[in-house]
Amino acid sequence: MAAQSTLRYSAHPAQTLLNQCARYLSVRWKSTPKAVRLVATVIFTLSIISGTYGTRKWLKKNAEDKVQGRRLLRKNSGIRGKDGSRTIFVPYHSSTAKVVIHPTKPTTWDAHRRLFLNPPKAARLKDGPMASQVPPPNTKPGLNIAFLHQFLSLLSIMVPHWNSKESGLLLSQGGFLLLRTYLSLVVTRLDGEIVRDLVAGNGRGFLWGIIKWCGIGGFASYTNAAIKFLQSKVSIAFRTRLTRYIHDLYLNDNLNYYKVLNLDGGIGQGIDQFICNDLTLFTASAASLYSSIGKPFVDLCVFNYQLFRSLGPLALIGLMINYIVTATALRRLSPPFGKLKAIEGRREGDFRGLHARLIANAEEIAFYGGAEMEKVFLDAGFRDLKSWMEGIYRLKIRYNMLEDFVLKYSWSAFGYLVTSLPVFLPAWGGLAGSPEPALPSYSSSPKASNPQHTRMQAFITNKRLMLSLADAGARMMYSLKDLSELAGHTSRVYTLISTLHRVHASAYAPPRHTHPEPFSLADVHGTLQRGYDGIRLENTPLIAPAPMSQLSGTQLTDPLTFALPPGAHTLISGPNGSGKSSIARLLAGLWPIYRGLVSRPARIGAEGIMFLPQRAYLSIGTLRDQVIYPHSEPDMRDAGRSDRDLKRVLEAVRLGYLVEREGGWDARKEWKDVLSGGEKQRMGFARAVYHSPRFLVVDEGTSAVSSDVEGHLYETVKSGGTTLCVVSTRASLKRYCDWNLTLGVVEAEEGGEGSYGGRDEDGMDVLPGWTFKRIGTEEERGSVEREVQMLRERLGKVEGWKRRKEEIERELGKVWVEGEAELAPPAYLEQE
Repeated sequence: MAAQSTLRYSAHPAQTLLNQCARYLSVRWKSTPKAVRLVATVIFTLSIISGTYGTRKWLKKNAEDKVQGRRLLRKNSGIRGKDGSRTIFVPYHSSTAKVVIHPTKPTTWDAHRRLFLNPPKAARLKDGPMASQVPPPNTKPGLNIAFLHQFLSLLSIMVPHWNSKESGLLLSQGGFLLLRTYLSLVVTRLDGEIVRDLVAGNGRGFLWGIIKWCGIGGFASYTNAAIKFLQSKVSIAFRTRLTRYIHDLYLNDNLNYYKVLNLDGGIGQGIDQFICNDLTLFTASAASLYSSIGKPFVDLCVFNYQLFRSLGPLALIGLMINYIVTATALRRLSPPFGKLKAIEGRREGDFRGLHARLIANAEEIAFYGGAEMEKVFLDAGFRDLKSWMEGIYRLKIRYNMLEDFVLKYSWSAFGYLVTSLPVFLPAWGGLAGSPEPALPSYSSSPKASNPQHTRMQAFITNKRLMLSLADAGARMMYSLKDLSELAGHTSRVYTLISTLHRVHASAYAPPRHTHPEPFSLADVHGTLQRGYDGIRLENTPLIAPAPMSQLSGTQLTDPLTFALPPGAHTLISGPNGSGKSSIARLLAGLWPIYRGLVSRPARIGAEGIMFLPQRAYLSIGTLRDQVIYPHSEPDMRDAGRSDRDLKRVLEAVRLGYLVEREGGWDARKEWKDVLSGGEKQRMGFARAVYHSPRFLVVDEGTSAVSSDVEGHLYETVKSGGTTLCVVSTRASLKRYCDWNLTLGVVEAEEGGEGSYGGRDEDGMDVLPGWTFKRIGTEEERGSVEREVQMLRERLGKVEGWKRRKEEIERELGKVWVEGEAELAPPAYLEQE
């Protein structure tokens, strides 16, 4: 009788689990009371209805966002929220994607201030001679506690909380790194099996191993690509966080973008190098750090454990000693890559600054014909950068030779010694003296039971583990150099953010155990009052701040005391260097108020105060954006203004032809090159007419405009209810003003208010004075008549001066010889 087969159909484990769950739910449902079933049915039905409604509502809102996104994308604008956030739409495939940008909260800056301005003493970032500068200029970037504090401080910005996008990216990358380590173990085991089956002549096992190798290889390729992709995403996310943080701290109402360049002096003029280049290098290095150190560290732990089980404790002890000796030797022999990278970044910024200077002043240099001189400057800057980089490369050659020899060849030789332990020292080959590897085998072929084949499999597996371990150790050692370079980038970015925090908080302090220098940034005791309906200065000296925070500023004149109510049009005049533009800088908040009180309206723009500099600034954007600057098009629409209103504004300043000439309001050009000097200054007045401020401070704002257009501009602004405060050296502008503030006065004048310079009782020079007078008074007419009479007296002496000049020329033309005799003139002169 034929034997009955014992084979039974084996269901898939997932199918079995699903059947068990279905039976369990069926039993529980039947045992549940009817009331509970009814309530559950109602809840389930309501959830379906609410889900359907919510989905429909979401689809409708998504469609509306797409329509709005296309419209705003076409106009290059966005939506500003009540909390200060901004919603913009960017192109994404064939549609648009909505991006919401949230501003950095002031409480976040306050919390981070202690990290960047008050670091812990262990970090030794406040040991320099200047207590306010963190880190001190003499701090050397390197692998120390200071680097750890700097990196963790920046990490708190890049990963603000545990449920942020960056945390999810790092978690995903960590999962793929662990998966790659597991796949490395599987590949190591599979490699040993393939070699074993090849030596044993097991064709089926060998082919099956090749199939598994290809399958695992495809999955491993996807894992490696995912790791690189996530690393790039992490780098972009880190850079986005830091860039937005720096922009919020750099561009705000505190005018940090001006003060960090013109007042602080901590990072010089190369802040664009910090933001554009150093920040990119730092985020790329920080993102690669997670995989270049995290993955090798996990590999070291896993592979060491596997080798310990396979080769015994002697191999593990040898590996630990090898790691310690190698790391110590490379650490001591490694050049200071962090410091070298920081200096390289600074010199890159200097060279970039030379090119930026050439671009910004190309026209002036062309007029002077200074191309050769500028070429000398650029060549010298590049020569310094080139010599420094060549020095770094020479150091890297010597270090790379040592590093490659130690990590590749000496470690390979040591690996062969370790893998030979089960052969030459069987008693030490594993936990129980067994040379077989601890990993289980997938093959059950009787051909694989040969001891020689098993030993071959063990050797191949151990060798593969040693190679992977050597690769992980080498990447760990290579990462020491990467860490040193990361320390240099970290120091640069940390210096930038700490400088911005110092400027934002005005956190300047004198050196330890000293008093602040008079009129330095550590000696500011004045007050800027915003919200005053007018312009007022009380006992306020004009002081030009020093370019460094620890130096004393230069006082330009005696303390000023005057007030301008609405309607008091004022001309500020005086010689060059007397401090006329300094008043505008004090009112705008650009310069610190060292003493006294300065009062001005609260807002800048509509219903407040506005400033027109001599060099008009033209922004990037459309012609419409030039007129409404610093407003955006949504701000203009919210204010109820239209393009027709802007047309009337341009016609008021005699620029109405620009719309037709330039191709409409949406035309985009490089406006600083398109408009002439006079058109640029008239565009500034167009902005003043559009915003209609209560006070307008014009600093030589009509120097490129003809006299007839100049008068029309001032009268147009005055007719809109704006009070003028004109800074100029031209006395002809008095006809548009009611008061005259004259700076640099050295002689006493009659009438008005002010103080007078000259010399004191000891004959020493004192500070120039000032006067504040009403224009058109009897005193002013008398002073003009006296000046006219003085000029007439001087004109009456012109003939006598001419005769005296001729006598002097005749005397100088004579030649005297010894004996006090006059030498006769040459014959050709007598003939003439």
